[in-house]
Amino acid sequence: MKVAAIQMVSATSVAVNLERAAALLAQAAAEGAELAVLPEYFCLLGRKDTDKLQIQEAFGSGPIQDFLARSARELGLWIVGGSLPLTVADARASGSRVRNSSLVFDPSGACVARYDKIHLFRFDNGQERFDESRVLEPGTEPVLFELPARDGRRWRIGMSVCYDLRFPELYRRYAAQGADLLLVPSAFTHTTGQAHWELLLRARAVENLAYVLAPAQGGLHENGRRTWGHSLLVDPWGTLLGQQAEGEAVVSATLDAERLAQYRSQLPALEHRVL
Repeated sequence: MKVAAIQMVSATSVAVNLERAAALLAQAAAEGAELAVLPEYFCLLGRKDTDKLQIQEAFGSGPIQDFLARSARELGLWIVGGSLPLTVADARASGSRVRNSSLVFDPSGACVARYDKIHLFRFDNGQERFDESRVLEPGTEPVLFELPARDGRRWRIGMSVCYDLRFPELYRRYAAQGADLLLVPSAFTHTTGQAHWELLLRARAVENLAYVLAPAQGGLHENGRRTWGHSLLVDPWGTLLGQQAEGEAVVSATLDAERLAQYRSQLPALEHRVL
């Protein structure tokens, strides 16, 4: 199955970002992808954290979700909207918190899975400061969905977002459920990405004997923030199958079910776990 990681350099305008996402998704479909995954906050990288509160949508309704559904239907493509801000039911009165949610749309345009980012990023090196808990409410549950490919193979896919990458127990749980592919849409900072991005992604692939697809924000944004990029697909042996350093791009590569089975047969590490 051919898959695509969509790399973006999202701006402060939702309309502009959706226009760019539409062009990149169309490119992925033209290249033969069955699944295309957008990066974290593909719809907006605002000038301040609270900007995402202004564009929040109730689950199941809103212009960003409508865009994803329409794009999936028109392109005949499975689309994962890397993440967008969804309204928290118990915070509607104040609007002070949202969920950072990743949504899966099938080729009919139906939303078939939702994952809310569980681990919230906090970082302070004296120059850069981030604390997602100021505006985000964490999710609580891992989510795995099945994708029936055109060749009849059913791929089991585990969902995550960005900072989740640092918590291997989440991906081990997916491995225990038979995950073949792990998704990590992200907006890693340049600082942390340069240090740990590829290292962590390849580790998650190798230790779980699964493919990892990681679309990212990559470049200097309108708001002055610089993200690491390096969107990639890595195979269960830790080999990079495709990567893009910075700038808008479609990183396409193919998942090989036979190779996946071969790796798991030759090195049945998942069967040797004792904890």
